[in-house]
Amino acid sequence: MAENTKKWEETGRRYRTYIKLEKRLSANTVESYMRDLRQFAHFILRMYDVAPAKVEEPMIRRYMAWLYDRGREKTSQARALSGVRSFFNFLMLNDRIESSPAEFVPAPKFGRQLPDVLTTDEIDRIVAAADAPTTKGLRDSAMLETLYSCGLRVSELTSLRMQDLFFGEGYIRVTGKGDKQRLVPISAAARDRIQLYLEKRRAARTGEETLFLNNRGGRLTRVMIFTILKEAARRAGIDKRISPHTFRHSFATHLLEGGASIRQVQEMLGHESILTTEIYTHLDNSRLRQTVEEHLPI
Repeated sequence: MAENTKKWEETGRRYRTYIKLEKRLSANTVESYMRDLRQFAHFILRMYDVAPAKVEEPMIRRYMAWLYDRGREKTSQARALSGVRSFFNFLMLNDRIESSPAEFVPAPKFGRQLPDVLTTDEIDRIVAAADAPTTKGLRDSAMLETLYSCGLRVSELTSLRMQDLFFGEGYIRVTGKGDKQRLVPISAAARDRIQLYLEKRRAARTGEETLFLNNRGGRLTRVMIFTILKEAARRAGIDKRISPHTFRHSFATHLLEGGASIRQVQEMLGHESILTTEIYTHLDNSRLRQTVEEHLPI
């Protein structure tokens, strides 16, 4: 049996157990989800021959186009996409992937869906809302500033160590997917907030090498980061769909709007494939029109 086929089957068995026992779906619904998953897995293996964790958004979009070409009803297409999203959410919950490649694939009955993008003012308000003269407040504001200004994944943020800070050179060392390391420029604002937090933390005389610690002196979890961010957004009065990925997406969008190339953004984000980075290229029409007028004067 091919290695990737085996991975799909093993993951599929775990997913079946999850939706049956933890999600408590009916037997008919479980079979429906599994039938759709088998069809999706067959398509991905035939077209791309990749494991579940290697599926990217363009692959799912092509699968949805394939369903359309086969004459599937919109309700059937929407159900298939719902099953795919559920499957990748399961992989996220089990830390197999950092973000769902199906998250922003639009359902057939809707138009193009893109994640909310925060303005720099909104990000500043959220960071300020997390700030407080306590160790926790200094930690939270430093984390959120670093999350945005370095475009980090949640796992990259929580795994930062003291030895990954190269403030003299203006960089931090980030360990991404597959333990691949990259150097990312760090803003002066993030550096200053981290230093304020560390001064407060040193007073506690902790010997832990992880940069951002929870109240017990251990590493923060993904759920904790979500909670900290959403609470800060609530206090800042920001009424948008917000997750750590929103900060990462906003970072990439602002880079592109500032003139960075897609390749530069790919390197900053640590994407292995340029296909993954292309979801960030949704500059609005006014920005595109401005760029054309600047570079192609009539």
